[in-house]
Amino acid sequence: MKSAWRLLAVGGAIPLLVLVTPLTEWWARAYAGDWNDPSGETMIVLAAGDEYDPRLLSYSSYLRTQYAWLAWKAGGFAKIVVSGRAAPNMADNLIARGVPAAAVLVESQSVSTRDSAEALAAMAGKWPPEPVLLTSDYHMYRARRAFEKAGLRVRPRPFPDAIKAAQRVNGRWTAFCLLVEETAKIAAYRWRGWT
Repeated sequence: MKSAWRLLAVGGAIPLLVLVTPLTEWWARAYAGDWNDPSGETMIVLAAGDEYDPRLLSYSSYLRTQYAWLAWKAGGFAKIVVSGRAAPNMADNLIARGVPAAAVLVESQSVSTRDSAEALAAMAGKWPPEPVLLTSDYHMYRARRAFEKAGLRVRPRPFPDAIKAAQRVNGRWTAFCLLVEETAKIAAYRWRGWT
């Protein structure tokens, strides 16, 4: 009976920690790493794997596309490479926002971060060294390591995805769940030797 009460106490403490402390924001910042917004010749933007309708962008893919557009607009990039199943829709969105079609490269066969890393590492011989990798804050840790494992050194450019959600009380639980899922993916990638 005591162990059941302890389990209930711990189960109740977790939502309380998530909702009233900056735990989720700290966790997302730890996964984001350095925050220096590098620019360069080539920017890689990864699609999120949560597309429900192939004709539409998921929220995460949409955010990644919008932050890529903001980085493009700020200047310095000659090419944007979008990768993943949602890449064609992401490219359409970037082009509709004014990025020249000739500046957008699409790799749409990848179904995971590892697939994107391997596919883009094979294409990277045509690019200047160390392209900039733009993805969600919570995804950067695993993505950067997957690219390095595939042989492509990248400069991280995370944007505040889980961090922004964690700044609103009603977004903290969603951000926490993203981070728990990402932690499981990090563990799976390590176990398989993909990072």
